[in-house]
Amino acid sequence: MVDIYEQKPWLKFYDKHVPATLQYPDKTFWEAIEPAFKAFPDRVGLHYMGTPFTYKQIDEMSNRFANLLKKIGVKKGDTVGINLPNIPAYYIGLVGIQKAGCVITGVSPLLTAEELNHQLKDSGTKVLVTLDALYPRVIKGIDGTQLKAIVFTGIADYLSPVLATMGKLLKKIPTGKVLPIPGIEIYDFKQVMKSMPADPVAEKVSMDDTCVMQYTGGTTGLPKGAELTHRNIVWQMTQISTWVDTKMGETVGMTCFPLFHIAGLIICMTMFSKAITQVAVPNPRDQKFIIKAMKKHRPNIIGNVPTIFLELMKKPDFKAYDFSDVQFFVSGAAPFPPEYIKEFEKIVGESKLVEVYGLTETSPLITANPRYGKKIAGAVGLPFPDTVIKIVDPATGESVPFNEPGEIAVKGPQVFTKGYFRKPDETAHVLRNGWFHTGDVGKMDEEGFVTIVDRIKDMVNVSGMKVFTRELDDVICEHPDVDLGASVGIPDPERPGSEIVASAIVLKAGIEKSDAEKTKITEYLRGRVAPYKVPKRIEFYDQLPTSAVGKILKREIRTLMAKPK
Repeated sequence: MVDIYEQKPWLKFYDKHVPATLQYPDKTFWEAIEPAFKAFPDRVGLHYMGTPFTYKQIDEMSNRFANLLKKIGVKKGDTVGINLPNIPAYYIGLVGIQKAGCVITGVSPLLTAEELNHQLKDSGTKVLVTLDALYPRVIKGIDGTQLKAIVFTGIADYLSPVLATMGKLLKKIPTGKVLPIPGIEIYDFKQVMKSMPADPVAEKVSMDDTCVMQYTGGTTGLPKGAELTHRNIVWQMTQISTWVDTKMGETVGMTCFPLFHIAGLIICMTMFSKAITQVAVPNPRDQKFIIKAMKKHRPNIIGNVPTIFLELMKKPDFKAYDFSDVQFFVSGAAPFPPEYIKEFEKIVGESKLVEVYGLTETSPLITANPRYGKKIAGAVGLPFPDTVIKIVDPATGESVPFNEPGEIAVKGPQVFTKGYFRKPDETAHVLRNGWFHTGDVGKMDEEGFVTIVDRIKDMVNVSGMKVFTRELDDVICEHPDVDLGASVGIPDPERPGSEIVASAIVLKAGIEKSDAEKTKITEYLRGRVAPYKVPKRIEFYDQLPTSAVGKILKREIRTLMAKPK
């Protein structure tokens, strides 16, 4: 009997320009994007707060960075971390790392020193590109790592002299003092761009070598490095550019997705492959800047998490904007509340919102609503070409009927094959019989449209950023006043479609339940975890609900925490 999902009902609803099977280039990442760089050398590849960078400039500057890596002694296959917001050094460093045959790992600027230390050690990062303002935290986070060198840059680097001077005088630009560290070489990014040669660098790597090591949470333990090969990345770029029907050298793209997030990274990489002009957004929370940049650069493609779109919808300047140049909007990393989609499209234009779904382990996209054709509000679309999705019973692994919820399992060229870095057991848990088991609960209708229902994993989605609650619970339980703690996600009343972290805590005997105690625990967590992981709500209980075998029942905690107090 043929599995209902193997019949691929979604193919009937593809846009006419999208074939069921694609022709994929046998090229590594730099080989795949080099033609765009060579064909459009004078086209602006990046706008950064008033400063343009042509594709020729990015090519030459990335050569200088690649030559620095060679000088430091970094070898093919070594990992280089970038710990920055979306500023020029990230875009340039990304390309330079690939030219040097190295692996890029995005390191969130929001990480605490402890979290930073884990990622640097686990990934074996040899060089870290960071912000001068983050330097004090970096110093605390490098003990026991394999770092050979640190390259620092600043927010004001590459701003016009007037903007840079005004920003510093008004203290709107964060800066930091960079001090020597014994045993580690320190380089100024701007000086590197002046002193290192621009001779071309193109270290030979294979399609099956790791291109990106992207850190993600899981069902157990600390964040893990998902190894995405050049084949995963380049073939995913091919899927995306085919699906959205982008033309070479004709488009301006703007996204608030951070480059340290896999969504932001793959968007950037795909845009490079099509010689698209990218507009950098260093601070995605600055809606005034976003709207101002839209007016100046007139982007054709805009990508954000839903919470940013929902915040922009509240701004009169956004509502009054002329959206005739915008071909489509991409929304992902969190669900866009269906009740707001009609309101959004009344502002921006009908059928312009393309919702997508994916995971770090899938490079990341596996589904998207068609650019031109049928869309279903609240659905995350159809499986990409050469991608098969089935909905299975998590207990048995057997397919469930259409429209019934189950775990989403997927196979396709964008799905990682190397697994988690040095984590064979966790890799084997998610890669089974050729299928990647996502841990997400969804359902598919008879036409092949997928809807996300829930998550099996105990993760909380805070504006597109994932919070691994078991890791957070472990930190909470280290507080001397805490006996037991369990964290969940509950709807954020201020940001529809997003969640806040809520923690249920049992205090040790003799500790008073008070607001002062909540403040004490909150301040403690601010020093241990990234800001978005700190619970927005803490409630004290005498005991937590547990199953017959003593397992904490988080579904009941969600119900408890969702009730107003």
